[in-house]
Amino acid sequence: MPQRKTEELHASAPGLDAHPVEEIGAILLSGQIDALRAVSSATSDIARAGQMMAKAVRAGRQLVYAAAGSSGLMAMADACELAGTFGLPPERTRILMAGGIPTSAAMPGDTEDDTQEAEKAADVIHAGDAVILLSASGRTPYALTIAGIARDRGAHVICLANNPDTPLLDLADVAICLPTPPEVISGSTRMGAGTAQKAALNMMSTIMGVALGHVHDGMMVNLHADNDKLRDRAARMVADIASVPHERAETALATAEGRVKPAVLLAMGAPNLTLAEDLLTKADGRLRAAIAALHSHA
Repeated sequence: MPQRKTEELHASAPGLDAHPVEEIGAILLSGQIDALRAVSSATSDIARAGQMMAKAVRAGRQLVYAAAGSSGLMAMADACELAGTFGLPPERTRILMAGGIPTSAAMPGDTEDDTQEAEKAADVIHAGDAVILLSASGRTPYALTIAGIARDRGAHVICLANNPDTPLLDLADVAICLPTPPEVISGSTRMGAGTAQKAALNMMSTIMGVALGHVHDGMMVNLHADNDKLRDRAARMVADIASVPHERAETALATAEGRVKPAVLLAMGAPNLTLAEDLLTKADGRLRAAIAALHSHA
């Protein structure tokens, strides 16, 4: 088997430990920047993946993230943000991580080879779900097992790997290769490979949010405002989009039970919450279209 890029020795690795710490920091940063550049070759596939995720959500299906080790942590970080950022019901997002989600700083490495655990974890996958699998090597048995089961069940399979021509990418409906260079700390894929994976996941889930109508002029208008910071952000969004004073925005938000989209329509003159919600339903949740319909309704 040919050596994979993620396992090769970086050109700056020899003598790394003999450098002054400031130089080590600069070398590490350079490695991160180089890893991010690798994402640019996959933007079209990342966009396709985001649209596939939106299709699953729109159809009432699940998003299932599956991975092991550092890739699992990247997957978990993205999955856990979807409810707060885009208002997705948390029960519609699943996280399958080899060995289970860590409850301490211990994360055993042998769990990535446990295909029996992967088979059990894959029980939650159904036809029409969007299953997002990550593996830096592209050969992790846990991810490969779940990918194969997902395909067999008619799920939409999205795979991210940092090495080309690997088995995981061969199982994908959308294959996202992030060809990151060798790690400055050889094989430590929590670094460059993980950074590239997180950037790709950020892009995918944000494209999904845009496709679902949960982003308006760069604002997360379907957020779940469950703390003071987010409640203030929601009020500022309503005030900015509707061009109304902050107090009117807060009143509209209270009437809309904290939901930004109907609150915007109320602040812009919708006579009641029922009409605001009806306009949004007819606009498939897209605020811009609902605003246009409100203006024509008036």
